[in-house]
Amino acid sequence: MTTALFTHLAASRHLTAPGHPEQVARHAAVTRALEPLDLMRLEAPMAGDAEILRCHPQRHLDRIRQSQPERGYAMLDADTQMSPGSFEAALRAVGGACAAVDAVLAGEAANAFVAMRPPGHHAERETPMGFCLFGNVSIAAKRALDHHGLSRVAVLDFDVHHGNGTQNLLWDEPRAFFASSHQMPLYPGSGAPGETGAHGQIMNMPLQPGSGGVEAAAVWRHILERCRDWAPQLVFVSAGFDAHHDDPLAELNWSDGDFADITRMICDMASDCGAPVVSCLEGGYDLAALGRSVRAHVEVLMEAGK
Repeated sequence: MTTALFTHLAASRHLTAPGHPEQVARHAAVTRALEPLDLMRLEAPMAGDAEILRCHPQRHLDRIRQSQPERGYAMLDADTQMSPGSFEAALRAVGGACAAVDAVLAGEAANAFVAMRPPGHHAERETPMGFCLFGNVSIAAKRALDHHGLSRVAVLDFDVHHGNGTQNLLWDEPRAFFASSHQMPLYPGSGAPGETGAHGQIMNMPLQPGSGGVEAAAVWRHILERCRDWAPQLVFVSAGFDAHHDDPLAELNWSDGDFADITRMICDMASDCGAPVVSCLEGGYDLAALGRSVRAHVEVLMEAGK
């Protein structure tokens, strides 16, 4: 089997105002970096309303649908924007994550990477924020649990910003383990170690500004020991690449190789548990570093899938 890549040109039709870090060029940088690789390339389908409603109420879905402007930009908050192509892109970001779940559980792919935008890990139950409209990974996790009947999944988030949305959406989900490493202090201000979920199934591991790969590896060894004990049947990765030392939005000092090393650690743990991996793009705002780091990440997925 091989690694599946889910993406769609709709990701390039989610426009943000000039100077916004979550820009169309991110999708181009990622797809260009992955172009030489031998991947199973599939289009990310549009998610239906029922998928969104696994995590968000109808009023949130309606708000996002109705907020899409006919031209220009609509501001949902100071950071989060929509353009005429944003709603389709957001539905395909969710749909790609859900299709990746279906593919790996059906044995059609060894693992998968979903290269879509907008990202999702900051979107809370009724609050779009941090460039995110829907909880892409959380919705896919709920699909794995409720549609496919799994009893344990894990969501592992190495984005430099805490995945407050994922935590919010999975807070009271006893079948989902969520773990995050993230810089603290930093937006959005959540992710303290004492935030452990309604069932003790959430693990937050803050990192100090200026820390690098050595500290990251130590934290992830600790996370993955706990995750191995959880024995997940499917592992999700919220793959943000903004902990890179070149990224403009944070102050961690990870290298391209650090992302590869942490991905390898995750894949080794998942293999020990017999669990496939579905990875979804989150942050990463230096275009050159994003492309290199995504390629390093996906190359490890490909090695693990052989």
